[in-house]
Amino acid sequence: MTFSVWLSLAAICMMGAMSPGPSLAVVLKHSLNGSMKNGMLAALSHGTGVGLYAGASLLGLGALMTQFPTVYQILVYLGAAYLAYLGIKILLAKLSNSELEVQKCEVSAAKALQDGFAIAFLNPKLAIFFLALFSQFIDPQNLTLSIGIIMCLTVFVIDTGWYLLVALLTEVSKNRFGFTKQNPWLDKILGIIFIALAVKVIISV
Repeated sequence: MTFSVWLSLAAICMMGAMSPGPSLAVVLKHSLNGSMKNGMLAALSHGTGVGLYAGASLLGLGALMTQFPTVYQILVYLGAAYLAYLGIKILLAKLSNSELEVQKCEVSAAKALQDGFAIAFLNPKLAIFFLALFSQFIDPQNLTLSIGIIMCLTVFVIDTGWYLLVALLTEVSKNRFGFTKQNPWLDKILGIIFIALAVKVIISV
């Protein structure tokens, strides 16, 4: 793989990572309601999930999903259900100030890792995306292990790096504009966004 080809691949991956969607909402949720650490953990686990899909696509998962659309649709609906679950959980939360502090403590690193990975894993469109993307840059006859590793690492580093930056900028904004306390209105907006994204996913199937 030449450097110019790699740059083209990296540029497309960057545009894909920066496009707003469920992944951005999850990282923002953990950055705003938890901490920068939780936001970064969500970013790391999301990048891992995306990187695994990239590797799986190289192994033929994307082509397999096009041959078995039922499997693809099941994963899509599971992803939509997970988004709706997150949104409803936020909207139904009615807590006092003391309970808010307890809940904030309970938003653990494990939960951030779980949500970040789940949003990536329950998005089978990634497999189709990488199948289409990689087919423009590689010849299956000349695909080597080293090229495959470079491509997967490129996807992982760019996706993780972008959402790490999102978590960092969110923390800076919280301190700059005083968003250091739990804001019920902001929580409700996040909840509505999750549900809207779930509806969008179902409609787009």
